[in-house]
This record gives sequence, structure tokens and C-alpha cells, in this order.
Amino acid sequence: MAKVTITLDADLALEVMMRVGATSPQDAVELVVRDYLSTDRRTVARAGGARDGERLLPKPPIAEEG
Repeated sequence: MAKVTITLDADLALEVMMRVGATSPQDAVELVVRDYLSTDRRTVARAGGARDGERLLPKPPIAEEG
């Protein structure tokens, strides 16, 4: 697997390390990214994708014929 190098602000890296309980910034960021990806997949599976937004719009009123 390919690896990338990312530069982060030290305060941000420390905050992430404290929140996830990791001992290295690299492990902390990897855990956050993996969690985000798995949560995103579950959320889309439960709520639908971006294209499903039309079903949540209010229906236009139907003109009564008479």
C-alpha cells in the first residue's frame, strides 16, 4: 500500500492523539480517517446517498380539479 506524508499543526495533532488515545500522531490520524470512512459507509447505507435528497423535499401542492 502506498503511503503519503501529511503536515498538520502540532496542536491539532496533539488534540487528536489525546482524543483517540494514540501514542503517535501518525497512528492517531490513521485511526480518525479509518473511523470516518467506516462511519460514512454506515451512514450512507442507513440514510441514502446524496442523490436521494429529492425524496426528502416537500411535495408541491396538487391542483384540485372540479
